[in-house]
Amino acid sequence: MDERLARRGGAIECLRLPAWAFGLASGLRSSLYESGLLGAARAGAPVFSVGNITVGGTGKTPMVAWLARELQRRGRRVGWLARGYGAQPGELNDEARMLLAQIPGLDHVQGRDRVRGAAGLVERGVNAIVLDDGFQHRRLQRDVDFVLVDALRPWGLARDSNGMSVRALLPRGLLRENPRALSRADAIVVTRVDQVPENWLEVLTAEIEQLAPGVPRVHALHAPRGVRLSDGTLEPVGMLRDLEVDLISGIGNPEAFSRSVRALGALVREERRFEDHRAFVSADLDGLGADGRLVLCTAKDQVKLTALGVQSAALEIEMSMGEGAQFLEALIESALDADTPAMLQGRSL
Repeated sequence: MDERLARRGGAIECLRLPAWAFGLASGLRSSLYESGLLGAARAGAPVFSVGNITVGGTGKTPMVAWLARELQRRGRRVGWLARGYGAQPGELNDEARMLLAQIPGLDHVQGRDRVRGAAGLVERGVNAIVLDDGFQHRRLQRDVDFVLVDALRPWGLARDSNGMSVRALLPRGLLRENPRALSRADAIVVTRVDQVPENWLEVLTAEIEQLAPGVPRVHALHAPRGVRLSDGTLEPVGMLRDLEVDLISGIGNPEAFSRSVRALGALVREERRFEDHRAFVSADLDGLGADGRLVLCTAKDQVKLTALGVQSAALEIEMSMGEGAQFLEALIESALDADTPAMLQGRSL
């Protein structure tokens, strides 16, 4: 579907009418919150939202992990609040299982009602909340809004050979809101800056400045930290050089995963891309790993493949901050400092 939407002209352009209606509804909802006619509930603990303005992967999960570790490093008991997309009844979804395994001590609530979820986290003693995919979830008041823009796909759809892409709202494109919504952010984190040409980044920087003048921008890099084997062993990424591999992914931005693998020197013989949160079945993997090739996936997908009894290896990615990192530090410290008096007075959490 993403590939069809990325093309211009033809019948696909008929979707611009429902996209216009979607934009009208989205803008009306936003104005109701801006005017105060729709209110937001406070959680009783600082809330740090990680979100975006598109459907699909912008690197939110690595950002959530980075932020949770930063808050833990500052002595906070951190709770992660998520919608739980793709979760089966009574079970955690793939992001939850991955994050809880990677970040010891992380509290977690997933569910549609984020206001109730935040209250539950505070009742359990959490004193800093990371709201996952929260930019459009305005019923819960947040102290800091971090909004991610993927340098590879800034407006949701893949770029063409000239670095341009269709910029359109759902269902014609993958935008959830008008890009001018970026002006609501406290900081804009441009992800995967290490995976695009410099001229693409320059153009994107100018676009963002026009859409959200004065909002701090931060560059984030997605660096492979190792290859996690099925037995839990973490091997150096150098093992992939000149190694024949088959790729499988069910994530929002499979292009980024593929680029990372190829940049490490792996020889990709077959690649299968599925929709985000794919509930894999055995047939999805038929023929992969033939002739002893390594089946390589993302850390999020490995959880599901392991449940199927599939031997796989996962490329683990760790986010690091580059240019503008001081803005993130300042926003985190400011929100925590504002909360300190309440903590010292023994606020019931």
